[in-house]
Amino acid sequence: MLEKLLKWDRDAFVYLNGLGIEKYDLFWSTVTNITTWIPLFILFVVLFFIKFPKKEALHKFLTVLGLAVFITLITHVTKISVARLRPNNTEEINTLIRILKTPTDYSFFSGHASSSFSITMLVFLFLRKKVKWTILFFIWPILFALSRIYVGVHFPIDILVGMVVGLLSGWLFYWLYQRFIAPYSMSVHP
Repeated sequence: MLEKLLKWDRDAFVYLNGLGIEKYDLFWSTVTNITTWIPLFILFVVLFFIKFPKKEALHKFLTVLGLAVFITLITHVTKISVARLRPNNTEEINTLIRILKTPTDYSFFSGHASSSFSITMLVFLFLRKKVKWTILFFIWPILFALSRIYVGVHFPIDILVGMVVGLLSGWLFYWLYQRFIAPYSMSVHP
């Protein structure tokens, strides 16, 4: 069963990666770069401080930072434990695929998917009642995660598992915030 799943994963990756068109390489290479998204991160912080009292905004921001550290750690430990080679480093397929990036660490699960979906989920949950269009924030993790297939560094299962771990982690940190931080974060007005 596992072998069938891994074969499907390899075949799906080769197919999806093969859909790439050279004239879009710059776009996907830019999308996959974390620094491209710095303006979005700044927007998240600005919205916190516009929509919430200072103390509450700071606590929400620190919760997002805590989540970022948590998801980075969980992803790193999992990659080392599973030790799955990235597609660009897998000899049986690396001559069949388009490779735009060549990281040498492990593949499972995608840190791009887990971190972007976790942060977006948490920011969405924090802002959804204050900003009507927060659902649009999910464009970022979708593009960010899909770019990893296009540039040749993650299998679909890496992306899907990273997405699920990210969404659940974002929800967990929202729950932790509501349970342990929010009661002390709210400003009291007479």
